[in-house]
Amino acid sequence: MFVIGDIHGAHRALQQCLSRANFDYEADHLVCLGDVCDGWPDTRSCIEELLKIKNLTYIWGNHDHWAFQWMQKGIVENVWVTQGGAATMASYDESIPSSHLEFFKKALPYFIWENKLFVHAGIQLDRPLEHQDLKIFSWDRSLVQKAWAYLLSRDKVKLTTYDEVFIGHTPIPFTRPLQSCEIWMMDTGAGWSGVLSIMDVATKEIFTSDPVPTLYPGVQGRASAK
Repeated sequence: MFVIGDIHGAHRALQQCLSRANFDYEADHLVCLGDVCDGWPDTRSCIEELLKIKNLTYIWGNHDHWAFQWMQKGIVENVWVTQGGAATMASYDESIPSSHLEFFKKALPYFIWENKLFVHAGIQLDRPLEHQDLKIFSWDRSLVQKAWAYLLSRDKVKLTTYDEVFIGHTPIPFTRPLQSCEIWMMDTGAGWSGVLSIMDVATKEIFTSDPVPTLYPGVQGRASAK
């Protein structure tokens, strides 16, 4: 099983990661932590690439919700447009394949496998998952903030009941995913000036793309980190 961070429309980086990991589209399982869209110009191509993968688990991201609102109902929020939505709309021209709508309809709020949790943004530690909602799973940074604090203090504690938790959403200023406690921070800034990262969940081997701006010379990524 592999897990990949926020792609943000960077199809060239996605292709590099899958190639460098020798990912098998028929046999391997990929968990995407959300935010395939918004930022770089190839959201449509990114989804087409992911649809080729036989064993794909896709997690809802906050940007995915904005994009899906537009695809399904034509709702265009100004905040979305300024945070990469304009690039997503441009990638589709006037045609949105039904398979792309189905892609998002099949997305999960989170995924649990062998006591490992995969979620876009995080969870709140003071209540069970069944009492939390998609807004928390796709927006809440409190778990990352706690993990980051323990990383800086170098205290070794366990924050959740899971063996490992894999999250995206919050970009980290490193070119490789970062672990603190049992939390893996997988967003290495592909939506900005960073790289896209994919990890073999079993071996922890990491494969990264080139810095994304070098793959799209002259193109600006996301305009905001929200």
